[in-house]
Amino acid sequence: MANTYTISDLAKEFDLTTRAIRFYEDMGLLQPERTGAAGRNRVYSARDRTRLRLTLRAKRLGLSLTEAKEIIDLYDSPRDTGVQLRKFLDVLVVHRKQLEAQMADLQANLEEVQEHEDEARALLLKVEKQK
Repeated sequence: MANTYTISDLAKEFDLTTRAIRFYEDMGLLQPERTGAAGRNRVYSARDRTRLRLTLRAKRLGLSLTEAKEIIDLYDSPRDTGVQLRKFLDVLVVHRKQLEAQMADLQANLEEVQEHEDEARALLLKVEKQK
């Protein structure tokens, strides 16, 4: 029998709220079976668990949920590893460039803060010498 998981199982395993898992479901990243009265109970498959793990990994890389879904959905298509890897590389290249731009902006900001800090120290020394 295939492994199945409840929403609580996945929430506990991945340290998420059940609300977050339902959000991923709404985004189309997870597709649990519905059981019980009026389909209120969610039953997640091993595939859903893997997709959740991949989604969280993509988030740690800084990818949007849309980008994560596009990449993860490729793995559900026929096994053309070349297409999957090209898409993944395209997304990573764009993301790396965004991070590098942010890093350059932060570095410029740090340098400006350092200049102001140096000026303030020099002025403070001048004020203290005048006393």
